Amino acid sequence: MVQNHSLDAFGFEYVEYYQIVRDLIEEYRLLFIDWVAGFDKWDYIIDRWGLFNPPGVGPFDKDPDDDIPFHGFEEDPEE
Repeated sequence: MVQNHSLDAFGFEYVEYYQIVRDLIEEYRLLFIDWVAGFDKWDYIIDRWGLFNPPGVGPFDKDPDDDIPFHGFEEDPEE
């Protein structure tokens, strides 16, 4: 809101557009919260930013999937 008042105080011609953008961002924020709430908290990859980790899982925790060897693109070891 400080930005909005500053733009108005300095005579910015289109102050109402700034408020429209703020309203749309708030609408998006609420939709985003609902979307994230629908995530399966226990089917996850550790989020290193710490935004979407389930309770008790931190961004610096060891990923349990790191212990599982991946053989998807390796050559067949029996050949």
